[in-house]
Amino acid sequence: MFRAYKFLLRPTVGQAIALGEMLRDHCSLYNGALQERRDAWRHVSRTTVRYGQQSAQLKEIRAFDPEWQGRWSFSSQQATLRRLDRAFTAFFRRVKAGEKPGYPRFRGVGRFDTVDFPKDGDGCRWDSTPHDPVTRVRLQGVGHVRVHRHRPVKGRVKTVSVKREGKHWYVILVCDEVPAEPLPATGAVTGIDMGIAHFLTTSEGKHMANPRHGKRNADALAEAQRALTAFPQCKRNNRSARHRRAVEKVATLHRKVRRQRTDHAHKTALAMVRAYDQIAHERLSIANMVRAPRPKPDPEFPGSFLPNGAAAKAGLNKSVHDAGWGVFLGILAHKAESAGRKLIPVDPRNTSRTCPACGHVSGENRTTQAKFECTGCGHTANADQVGALNVAIRAGLVLPDVA
Repeated sequence: MFRAYKFLLRPTVGQAIALGEMLRDHCSLYNGALQERRDAWRHVSRTTVRYGQQSAQLKEIRAFDPEWQGRWSFSSQQATLRRLDRAFTAFFRRVKAGEKPGYPRFRGVGRFDTVDFPKDGDGCRWDSTPHDPVTRVRLQGVGHVRVHRHRPVKGRVKTVSVKREGKHWYVILVCDEVPAEPLPATGAVTGIDMGIAHFLTTSEGKHMANPRHGKRNADALAEAQRALTAFPQCKRNNRSARHRRAVEKVATLHRKVRRQRTDHAHKTALAMVRAYDQIAHERLSIANMVRAPRPKPDPEFPGSFLPNGAAAKAGLNKSVHDAGWGVFLGILAHKAESAGRKLIPVDPRNTSRTCPACGHVSGENRTTQAKFECTGCGHTANADQVGALNVAIRAGLVLPDVA
């Protein structure tokens, strides 16, 4: 079983400068490799440059620039080139599938925030002394950096990554052979229905509130963004101290919302795996759900378009993103595996339109957002609970009092 750990780094001033230089040099390597691929395709009779060719050039690059590129880990530089190779692989996959390709772009220094070390002990070393009160991670070219290890690391450390978030630095460990921690059986099963009015509803009728972290912080974020855009163009180009503070304030608010959303997902998922042995949920395709509607050309007036409900759809999409269904389901799957619980995804089609009592399917069964009234048998219930109940029935977790 795999598990990732994220810890705050506490570098000295000199180490923080070295970490910034490490990111800058890896960013330069990434952009240089991208430029080589572009030039080879455009100017050298459509020649394709592969990862193996660029990796073989690393030795010459390090020898040519020993003061900068030569002082960092060879393996971490290979990981940066693999990162570019994965971007091109995804690009060609989208081209073949007929999707919007999105050609790999050059990275600015402010947008290149992660350096990967593919193997613990190769360019980096995690200090795994269990009883030492001070934990450190050794990074080639940086030194031994103190780590705020707030929980023990279990399993064997495979990869190490260093990430910058605003003014803070983090180390991310990916471990394998992590032992499972099964919870005692409860004998309870449930189906859950994800929603906007309620974050989720169980098949027993229990509602969990939607915290709406994004909406609660929307006013503060809008004010910070207005302050950022108030700078004249010349000041934005010059990156004045006030502009940098405005940028940092916007980024801090976004990080706050993301952390609140993740914290809520962790606590809710932990409560679910503690209470139930088997949990059924809808197999949601969130990317399709939040896709913008296609424009509708007006046949009578070429160049004009008919209303397609884009504004209302944008509001719904914003609420779906704010709820963080994908984040929650990913965390729930991880915690269920660790706790020895069973997670059952089911087909989500018509779960809110099917009567759990007689099986009648109709869009008219759901009269309002909260009320379900079957037009076939007259069964009435809360609409969200009906959706969760149908999820439980489709997963084989049939409740005797209904099915």
